[in-house]
Amino acid sequence: MPASAEPAGPPPLDRFLSYRLHLLKKLTDRHSSDAYAATLGLSVGEARCLAAIGNFAPLSLTDMAARANLTKSQASRGVQMLQDRGLAIKTASESDGRGLVLSLTATGKVAWRRAMKLIGRRNEEMFGCLSLPEQKQLGDTLDRLIDNARRL
Repeated sequence: MPASAEPAGPPPLDRFLSYRLHLLKKLTDRHSSDAYAATLGLSVGEARCLAAIGNFAPLSLTDMAARANLTKSQASRGVQMLQDRGLAIKTASESDGRGLVLSLTATGKVAWRRAMKLIGRRNEEMFGCLSLPEQKQLGDTLDRLIDNARRL
């Protein structure tokens, strides 16, 4: 069989989109981890919990975990740390007296505003290499990929 007729092998691992998305996540998490620790004294998971509670409160632990893209156990540990630091509280749900909902304390709201500013700066740093039309196109493409992944 001539060399040109042989089937081509798979592309190198580092050319797969899933590999590159994972690499981007790891690189951004590493930089975000340093920034969250220096600015807020929080881990990435704790900062994600803080951001989710601040944006969507009141919400249950399960809902917060989903909003923060964390497992329930990761979210539980993050919330416990936020409670220990006086940033978040659990209260009885008004709609379901047996359930608990999460919200931020006054101190937590201050930390949340700082976290959101940091997240905004991090996004500018990460995506500043793209023009505004490229950023919009990337956002639209990511939305399509996320929707597709949820259907799989």
